[in-house]
Amino acid sequence: MDLGLLQSEVAKIIGVTESSVWNWEHGTEPELQYNPKIIEFLGYVPFDCPDDTVGRLAWYKRVNGMNLEYLGEAMGRDPEQLSDWLSGRHRPFRKNRGKIELFLEEQGIFLPTKKIS
Repeated sequence: MDLGLLQSEVAKIIGVTESSVWNWEHGTEPELQYNPKIIEFLGYVPFDCPDDTVGRLAWYKRVNGMNLEYLGEAMGRDPEQLSDWLSGRHRPFRKNRGKIELFLEEQGIFLPTKKIS
């Protein structure tokens, strides 16, 4: 609205139908694959990055519009294992958390720094 664009114009920019934009404006979550274009259009990421390792991995997946297979390929991990971690069914062991952290650091996603009082 700030840009004075119609839903049809926004839809064309993002590469979706006008009804998709209407649905998003009325509370429907966009499909993952559209997140990168939406973020590009907005000029910012509209959701916060969590502090925990698995939360940051889920954030990375969401921001980049990745499905589990693509994320697994990028990380060299089994998508089923990633699904278990991201769903909370299982927690990654320390060694795997370290590998996740390394992957995220390689992508430019770093642990937030904590202020010491």
